[in-house]
Amino acid sequence: MTQDEIARVQTYLRKTFRLDTIEVRGRPKKDDSAEVYIGNEFIGVIFRDDEDEELSYHFEMSILEMDLEEMGA
Repeated sequence: MTQDEIARVQTYLRKTFRLDTIEVRGRPKKDDSAEVYIGNEFIGVIFRDDEDEELSYHFEMSILEMDLEEMGA
């Protein structure tokens, strides 16, 4: 992903989730994705998909069982 794409996706995520501490960072050696952080905590990956001449971005976030237990969920 280009720096422009990363900035645009970061702005979208911050507005959508109403959270200014979300940060999207480029991945070394990967140009089709970027990492998503809240503060210093890694939370997921954004993948760029330009298949079928339609550009979209997919956000993938794993939630561990132990994280749910810590939150009392």
